[in-house]
Amino acid sequence: MSKIYLALIFTFLMSSCAFQTLHRNKDINYISPNTLENLPNKSLDVYAPKKADNLPVLVFFYGGSWKSGRKEMYHFLGNRLARRDVIVVIADYPLSPDFEIPEMQASALAAVNWTKDTIENYGGDPDRIFVSGHSAGGHLASLIAVKENELEPSENGKKLAGSILIDAAGLDMYGYLEKMSEGEGKKYLNAFTEDPAVWREYSSIYFLTEKLSPMLILEGERTYPSIRASRERFMKRIEEKGIENVRVKIFPKKKHIPMITQFLWTGSRVYTDVLGFIEEKSTDDF
Repeated sequence: MSKIYLALIFTFLMSSCAFQTLHRNKDINYISPNTLENLPNKSLDVYAPKKADNLPVLVFFYGGSWKSGRKEMYHFLGNRLARRDVIVVIADYPLSPDFEIPEMQASALAAVNWTKDTIENYGGDPDRIFVSGHSAGGHLASLIAVKENELEPSENGKKLAGSILIDAAGLDMYGYLEKMSEGEGKKYLNAFTEDPAVWREYSSIYFLTEKLSPMLILEGERTYPSIRASRERFMKRIEEKGIENVRVKIFPKKKHIPMITQFLWTGSRVYTDVLGFIEEKSTDDF
């Protein structure tokens, strides 16, 4: 390969977003004194371009069956999206068996409220905040989306710009555990308790309204049957209520874990879908 050709490649790469300088602010405590007393101190990381100015923001919650995971495992997601001019907030949250789903949702809600209050300091736009997550994290993001009234508004009165659910679990946890709590679903009872009222309270399918912010659902064609079935029931309820701003995209041949690991490759189609949705809904008068 000629030196001229190598120089051209190097020049192209250096001018691309892959080399954009980032600020990574790590281990920021987001639990305030006004939050529920029984929440443990948890922290988040913020990934932002060095010269960020009024950019859209993605708050991401990782998966792990509500019992495992940590924000440091997802630095690739923060890095790659920040280099495409999206500020990314990745938050830890309480996990089972030490904590249950009410504390997890309260913590996730606190992380989003912290973002709304603080993200301007990092170059983000509090009026363009999207919530997202994979698997169990997608479940938490969905709860925030359908219970948007629990969020604090920005100074302009706006709350969420939208949500992006990546192979989200538990959209109808009540329907799933009602049938499976004595079988394969028993492993989730540490998080969801044995109380069917709790299962229902933390199933986003039962809180859908016409006021739902725009939602993008990304699902692997070969995901777990329980995730597919729950999403299908969720979409049936969406249709019954006449909600029109929910979009589903199925990724051919993709299984559950590859739905998040595909973010490792910058040329993956998932970036086109996610960034396109953020750009589109960032300009909507929502």
